[in-house]
Amino acid sequence: MTKAIVTAALLLAGCAALSGAAAQDKPAKLKIGFVYSGPVGEYGWSYQHDQARQAVVKQFGDKIETTVLAGVGEGAEAERTIEQLARAGNKLVFTTSFGYMDPTLKVAKKYPDVKFENATGYKHEKNVATYSARFYEGRFVQGTIAARISKTGVLGYIAPFPTPEVISGINATLLAAQKINPDIKMKIVWVNTWFNPGKEAEAARALLGQGADVLMQNTGSAAAMQVANERGAHAFAQDSDQIKFGPKAQLTGIVDNWAPYYASRVQAALDNSWQAGDAFGGLNDRMIVMAPYTNMPDDVKKLAADTEAGIIAGGIKPFACPVFDQDGKEVECKGGDHLDDGQVRGMEFYVKGIDDSIPGR
Repeated sequence: MTKAIVTAALLLAGCAALSGAAAQDKPAKLKIGFVYSGPVGEYGWSYQHDQARQAVVKQFGDKIETTVLAGVGEGAEAERTIEQLARAGNKLVFTTSFGYMDPTLKVAKKYPDVKFENATGYKHEKNVATYSARFYEGRFVQGTIAARISKTGVLGYIAPFPTPEVISGINATLLAAQKINPDIKMKIVWVNTWFNPGKEAEAARALLGQGADVLMQNTGSAAAMQVANERGAHAFAQDSDQIKFGPKAQLTGIVDNWAPYYASRVQAALDNSWQAGDAFGGLNDRMIVMAPYTNMPDDVKKLAADTEAGIIAGGIKPFACPVFDQDGKEVECKGGDHLDDGQVRGMEFYVKGIDDSIPGR
């Protein structure tokens, strides 16, 4: 073998060794799993979570790898799905439904080296964090608008399950509306689902039949918005902007903005600073934002904007004391001049003025 050939061979071997070392030195991608309760589609709860996932992918590039499992039921199905992601090597898993709380905890105990984040839950472990938003702040703005817009004095509310988040939203809506019209009424239809366009449309039609002319919801489809648009009523979007489904009906909507939170948690996982905690953001830190104010007079639009600004500044508190329950009993005020976060996040009562009963209570 000539000297030139030997030299070339040594150079190639050296390059291969360096290449192998570089590959070994390059950190493995952080695998991240996302579990959604509904389809991603083009609007709604799961859509907004996936918009946040896409923003994270764009920000972190080849440092991460994401997997999405959508339309996952609660209970045993959720537990199997979450464990599937853990077994597949995902080291950070976002489970985006209150109904996934207990399944997340069960899997977390079996995989202590995996970090879990449960949306809207309240139970924690060393490797289970929770995050939610002050949706009730947006609902207070909506209640203010609804009372000014409604001609019948009847509001319609489509509710999924009687969780504290849903109940606090109903209460915040009515408390705001009562400040404008003390005699305003609210009709509630419980559909026992987070996402079912057929049931939601049926509930919307039932509420309109009971005299409601402004609809709101805590469910995930655009069905109610479409019904309102067809029937000449008004409605509020849920989770994402649904103006294209109700160009004549939509007044505004609560738009979930999870991207900043997701980015912060991914970064924490990457730099090994992740810790279990509980995030509870609102209008002030833009974990929720209001969709543009439309289909309303300028004075109502100004009132809505002023209400939103007042909540952000802290001068307006949706659950300002005194608060009275359905039976007229004053609720203990643990936050000084307002109900504290614990009371809101554990809310299991209706406020005075709601002529309905909470399912299962």
